[in-house]
Amino acid sequence: MLWFVMDPKPRPNQELYIEALHRITPEQRLQKAFELSEFTRQLFEHGLRKRFPDLSEEEFQRLLRKRLELCHNRNW
Repeated sequence: MLWFVMDPKPRPNQELYIEALHRITPEQRLQKAFELSEFTRQLFEHGLRKRFPDLSEEEFQRLLRKRLELCHNRNW
């Protein structure tokens, strides 16, 4: 029995990516994780702004907080 699922999407650079991760320090990996988290938050906010362009800044911030609360992992 296979314990993994084959990924149907080709990933030609996967090996290079893994090698690059092995070459950087733990601190650099953590910094990259923070950068990716910030980038993801910015994309999320941009998408909301495009979806709700007529909201005031106060209304938008309220909506953003509400949506982010739905994303929060409450198992911690």
